[in-house]
Amino acid sequence: MLIKKCHITSEIHHRLVIQIENMDPNRRMNVEEALAMLQAMSEAESEGGEKTDGESDEGEVKDPSFSTEEESSSEDWEPTPRKRPRVLVAARPPTPLPMLSHQPADAVTDKPVSAHHDSHETGKDGTLWIPENPGLRTGRVKSNNVLTEGAGPTAHARRNIDDPLSAFMCLMDPVMLKHICDCTVAEAHRCGEEGWKLSFAELKAFIALLLARGVHNGRIVEDLWSQEWGLPFFSTTMARHRYRDIMRFLRFDKKDTRRSRLGNDKFALVSEVWDRLVQNSIACYKPGSEITAGEQLLPTKTGCPFTQYMPNKPDKFGIKFWLAVDVESKYMLNGFPYLGKDPSPSATQSQGESVVLELMEPFLGNGRNVTTEHFFTSLPLAHKLLAKNTSLVGTTNKNNKSLPPSAHQRAALFTTKVMKSDQATLTIYQEKRKKNVCILSTMHRSVEICDDTKKKPETVNYYNRTKVGVDMLDKMLRQYSARATTRRWPVAVFYNILDIAAMNACVLYRGCTGSNPSRPVFILELCKLLRKEHISKPKVGILPSFPEKRRNCGVKRNCRENKTTKTCMVCQRGVCGQCKGIVNVVCADCVCGYSTITFS
Repeated sequence: MLIKKCHITSEIHHRLVIQIENMDPNRRMNVEEALAMLQAMSEAESEGGEKTDGESDEGEVKDPSFSTEEESSSEDWEPTPRKRPRVLVAARPPTPLPMLSHQPADAVTDKPVSAHHDSHETGKDGTLWIPENPGLRTGRVKSNNVLTEGAGPTAHARRNIDDPLSAFMCLMDPVMLKHICDCTVAEAHRCGEEGWKLSFAELKAFIALLLARGVHNGRIVEDLWSQEWGLPFFSTTMARHRYRDIMRFLRFDKKDTRRSRLGNDKFALVSEVWDRLVQNSIACYKPGSEITAGEQLLPTKTGCPFTQYMPNKPDKFGIKFWLAVDVESKYMLNGFPYLGKDPSPSATQSQGESVVLELMEPFLGNGRNVTTEHFFTSLPLAHKLLAKNTSLVGTTNKNNKSLPPSAHQRAALFTTKVMKSDQATLTIYQEKRKKNVCILSTMHRSVEICDDTKKKPETVNYYNRTKVGVDMLDKMLRQYSARATTRRWPVAVFYNILDIAAMNACVLYRGCTGSNPSRPVFILELCKLLRKEHISKPKVGILPSFPEKRRNCGVKRNCRENKTTKTCMVCQRGVCGQCKGIVNVVCADCVCGYSTITFS
């Protein structure tokens, strides 16, 4: 009976082998293991050859239904109970089955075959990585790669933008301009200039001069008003001394409340203006499916308490900003400054994770992808973003504890190794003989290999295409920048605010109107509109009431600070008799733009 039973098991085994050959490669491994256990049990039951009368090799009692006639006619025979399942004392270990395939061992199939779990690798923190072969993309696209909202200017921006000035005013709104005016006038009054004033129109004309100077390659201020080398745009917009006075008193916070605010915010001297710009930028534009998170270094060597040294940047010293930029349009979406090491770091996440989560907070949950550098990329960050329907692609440090040991090993040049951990894919590409690149992605299910000479994987090409958002924005801002030499870091930040506002305004104007002007043409047109209201006002008006007391001459062209009670009606400085014009007490500097006035 045992021999017949073993024969039936072999026949069943043969049928299962034929069915397994036609199975999917991913399911074949589990079925082969189950079949190996079944074969081992059958071999254990049929082991031992012929059986002796009354007892088997392992002391098993024979079934009476299969006894001989002599045994059945014995008078001492009694019915025995049915055979109980025996316990295998020394069963042989299961013998692994060979790979069931009609192809030769060296044949290459088009379908990717999953690696066996015995070849997995484990990171230092216990992360399990399973190798996979690069292959074609199969199945549907992940939900975190499908953008669920339209990209471009928002409805608020489309309703309010019809020219460059309205696009710029959506970002530098009247609330910001009023705050700058109030703080600048308060500083002038604190310095003893009781009658000093600054209007919205004059502040916009001042901003127009800063932006126009950036288009003309940031020339020296003295040259811009020069009669021989200067530009008529500057001399007809504002007097040089008036420009200097505004620059002297320019402030972005009030000094009487600064001490209390600095205790909680190191960026308090300009934080209100910066935060307002970020809020307006978020409200006016919806990014596309690809966003870059990175760092920008604003070059300055002023006495700033959080100046950084970054040797990999063109200007080694400056203020560092964390920025999120739309890859397609180079629109600055979100950002904040780096103010030094956090005194109370979080024990659950690193600084890179905190920065990316804060930058991406307004854009989570809509199927976008964020590309990061090795400082930000980590496996916990990828899982947190994936839980909010946002994927991540970025390079990662080799000293990351979650990486497998093979990330530190060298391979053949231009070879790729792909490993998976849960929903994250790790690509290890041997870019150089002594250097490989590790890219972590939750966007790619599988990794394709290009047919070029370097055989770059798909993840490497995608990272190279989308990593340039912040770097390209910084390069474009430097090309036409309002930056100039200054000893005050809030003014340096204000220059950066103007550059970003002009860049974002150009993107909004193109998206709302359909026209596509170049950036310098857009900025120059914006400058004309910014100064229009200021130059349309009469140059000579009613004098403000000043106390009738003698003071030093503020012009000092033909004198040595003579005492005077006269005031220039244009720049409102004290002017003595040697430095005044003939008509209506206009100083010699301000009268140069009027052909009807002559010098005394």
